[in-house]
Amino acid sequence: MEPIFKTEGTCLMILLPGEVDHPVSDYVRKTADHIMGKVYIKTIEFDFSRTTFMDSSGIGLIMGRYRALGMCTGCIRAVHVNQHIEKILRISGVSRFMEIRKEAETV
Repeated sequence: MEPIFKTEGTCLMILLPGEVDHPVSDYVRKTADHIMGKVYIKTIEFDFSRTTFMDSSGIGLIMGRYRALGMCTGCIRAVHVNQHIEKILRISGVSRFMEIRKEAETV
């Protein structure tokens, strides 16, 4: 499974694959940076609906995108987070600067 990237307004939505390891994190980072270089992005939403495994490179990916967006409050969201991924996000400390939701926001 490949990550899927979609933009809506100033939001970049990234549907992550089943396993977020070093090669996937590197690909997502490069692609997100490329998109951010072309389109003004204010918020990044990571969709974990397909994700069952994430290692420390996934945490680094999230932290790096947070820094790239200027470390502003509410600029990073995680949606469709299962219990396992939520635990990883909380233990790592990234939950302090990102919004974690079980479901996506409905507009």
